[in-house]
Parts: sequence; structure tokens; C-alpha cells
Amino acid sequence: MTDIAIHPEKLRDAVAAALGDKLRDITLALGEVTVLVAAADYLAAMEILRSAPQCRFEQLMDLCGVDYSTYAEVGTDGPRYAVVSHLLSVSLNQRVRVKVFCPDDDFPVIPSVTEIWSGANWFEREAFDLYGIVFDGHNDLRRILTDYGFIGHPFRKDFPLSGHVEMRYDPELRRVVYEPVTIEPREITPRIIREDNYGGLH
Repeated sequence: MTDIAIHPEKLRDAVAAALGDKLRDITLALGEVTVLVAAADYLAAMEILRSAPQCRFEQLMDLCGVDYSTYAEVGTDGPRYAVVSHLLSVSLNQRVRVKVFCPDDDFPVIPSVTEIWSGANWFEREAFDLYGIVFDGHNDLRRILTDYGFIGHPFRKDFPLSGHVEMRYDPELRRVVYEPVTIEPREITPRIIREDNYGGLH
């Protein structure tokens, strides 16, 4: 185990030194280092994190979209969509989280990192499908979880909870059919049971 893996402060400092002016912010909380980079520097920063001797993050462990529109401290004063990645260095036994905000809320676009880590392929397709984030340079950016005819992006905070259309297989027509949603929206209120002498109270 490296000294950096034992002391996350040293990892923070090493990553900050490697990224230089491409770093917008770096934080250390709960033993985890989080890096914030600008969209314009995203691809170059990820290449540095992959190849710099003190970083060597060979593996992209996860990549996801985030909709910050209902986060009071972010969504009301800043870009709405972000892409968050978790990187792992097997050789140096260290991890880092990278966050980048899409500059345009109406058409969120960010460069694809599939040329750096091929494992980003399905992660980026999922973020595109669920959040509508477009990954420029991805060679097969299409939906991966929803149906081919699906409209909208279901993880966006303003997407309706029940949707408007449902699909089913019709055995008589021998094909998939689309129909208006038949589920009535309802509110589930938990049942509260009160005992007369609960906890010794009267």
C-alpha cells in the first residue's frame, strides 16, 4: 500500500499538482478526494489523471449523470447537469472522484472519455438515456435502458413520476402496443399506531 493511499491529503496534493490550471476546485471529505474541472478542460484533465505518474488512474469504475435543479445550493445558482466519474488506480491503490458541469442546461453536452477508458461506453449511454446528457465523440450514443420509442429522460427532476404512456405486448396483434397510462396516481400515507402507554408515557 502506498503512502498516498494511507494519507488522502497527499493524494489531494498530488492530483492538484498534476492538474495545475485545469483544476477548478479540489476537496477532501470523509477520506475521499473530489476534483471539479471545467467542461473545456474535462478531456485534457481526464487524460492527465490517466497517465500522470503520481495519478495513474487506469480504471474508470463509474460514471453517472446528476440533475442539480432541486439542490438549493447548486441548482438555483449554476449549471443544472453534471457528470460524475470515479477513477481507480490499481498500481497506486488510490481513488478519485471527478465532477464536471455541462455548460448549457438546454442542450447538455460534454466530451466522451471512451477513447481514454473504453469502459465508459455503457456508462455514458446510460447518462444520455436517463438525463439527456450528450457525450460528444461517443461512437454509439443511443438509449440503453428505456425502449427505443421512449420520449424524455426519466431521471430528470421534472420528469413525471408515472409518465404518460405504457407499453405491453398484444398477443392478438402479435406486437408491442403503446397506450395511455392506466394507473391512477395515489398518495400512500403510512399508518401510525399509537399505544396508550408507549415508552412509559401517559
